[in-house]
Amino acid sequence: MNFRVLRNARVRRDIKTRETVAATELIRQAYRYITRNEQFPQKIRQQAQLMLNSFPRYARPTAIKNRCVETGRGRGIFRDSRLCRYQFRLKALNGDIPGVKKAVW
Repeated sequence: MNFRVLRNARVRRDIKTRETVAATELIRQAYRYITRNEQFPQKIRQQAQLMLNSFPRYARPTAIKNRCVETGRGRGIFRDSRLCRYQFRLKALNGDIPGVKKAVW
């Protein structure tokens, strides 16, 4: 199995998920508002809940998982740089990340 193909597929899936969530966020918020507002009739609230449940699997915000943009690794990710700890270390040692240098004391 080629690791590079697997890595790219994971990163592509992450990008697709983030784009889908961003595209459907406004509609999702509207449906959630309707389902939780008790001033609407029960039938309308149920219809809004059904519409929420019919969203695609990757359109849910909980489907987003922080992954390294270089390797696709799903553990040990720094949020600011979106890199795993090993890639962060390599880039920091090469001087590719501004403002980061090896600590010496």
